[in-house]
Amino acid sequence: MEPPEIVEVSPGEEISCDGGEYYGHPKVYLTLGDDRYVDCYYCGRRFQLKAKDTDQNAA
Repeated sequence: MEPPEIVEVSPGEEISCDGGEYYGHPKVYLTLGDDRYVDCYYCGRRFQLKAKDTDQNAA
């Protein structure tokens, strides 16, 4: 299943989700895993490293 929205983040950026305008829910803080992304457990929004940051870390 595809996430409803993908949000790109930078390394070290604090990640929080409140569901935005359409999926409103309590604000939660999330941590990127080894897969370089994390899905919000309330609304399914995906937070992932920006493509250029992922490429640099793969080298």
